[in-house]
Amino acid sequence: MSFELKVSLLPSAEALSPQHKKLNKLIEQIEQQKLDLDLWQNAKSEIQSYIQLKLVPIYRDLHAVYYRQLAQLWLHIQQEDFAKADLAQLDAKLTKLAKQLKKSIYLNTAELEKVTEVDAFYQQHHAHKQKPNKKAKSAQAENIKADFHIDAEQVESEVYEEWDTEQYQREKEEHQRKRLAQKREQAEKLVNQSLKTVYLKITAMIHPDREPDETKKAEKTQLLQVVNQAHEAQDLFYLLKLQLQLETNKGKSPKALSDEHLKFYQMAFEAQSQRLASQIDDIKDSFHWSEKPKPKNMQVKDVFKVIDGDVSVLKEQVKWEKEQLKYMEKVKGLEVLLENGVL
Repeated sequence: MSFELKVSLLPSAEALSPQHKKLNKLIEQIEQQKLDLDLWQNAKSEIQSYIQLKLVPIYRDLHAVYYRQLAQLWLHIQQEDFAKADLAQLDAKLTKLAKQLKKSIYLNTAELEKVTEVDAFYQQHHAHKQKPNKKAKSAQAENIKADFHIDAEQVESEVYEEWDTEQYQREKEEHQRKRLAQKREQAEKLVNQSLKTVYLKITAMIHPDREPDETKKAEKTQLLQVVNQAHEAQDLFYLLKLQLQLETNKGKSPKALSDEHLKFYQMAFEAQSQRLASQIDDIKDSFHWSEKPKPKNMQVKDVFKVIDGDVSVLKEQVKWEKEQLKYMEKVKGLEVLLENGVL
């Protein structure tokens, strides 16, 4: 629920203090955020339908090709002898494929079990390489090498170095998510506290029973009804603007609002802005169409263009992966890929 309120905070723009100017900027920012939130909410179902129509079939094809690549390479690496450099390429490719597919929603149970097997093998080997006992590490590496044709040193330098980087990135992203969740929780608490405080103060200021003038009493009665509706809808932004207007009109001077008043308004407005930003981010995050990060400050009008661009890129990728799969199906073809370093 949204309520229109045209607020002239002060009679003269020149009289605005830096604190008041900051409040006005916050108000403008929140008003834009509310418009943006409405746009995202209205477009959400349309965007999801577009993703289902355009991208899901391509990702299904891509993951099917990825799985066939993984199964074929896993078979080759256990049945054939390869040079050390070639083994490193194969291990890197299998590690990458397993990571891409282990959370796929497009594979069946049997396929996911095979992916899990491959992924577990490489993660276990990496865990062995992290142990401090060098002799034990060396023996374990030799055993794995003998059984699965893996050159431990080459794999560690070219494959698991990438795994460490990705592990660090995942931990960093998890830390950022926790910090964002804490900020959201704090903002939510402040919004809820402010909502109650502002509502009680406004009702005390405009209560019709305290107004002797019948005309003003009728106006206050109508305003109180709107205030009650805003409170029920938890529209803190409307209530804050109204309270700020009432406080300013009551004082009839820029100095009427104390520093404490201004500080409260600033904190409450910032909390409201954070809450709106979180709601917009939640909607954006609900759109899962690409493995790469979405563009920052993406607007609704940009989403369809971004999706269309990703569709074009993915179609070319599917063609390339299918072409590689043809070579992977035979050892001689795989050797061509390895020789040219395009695996």
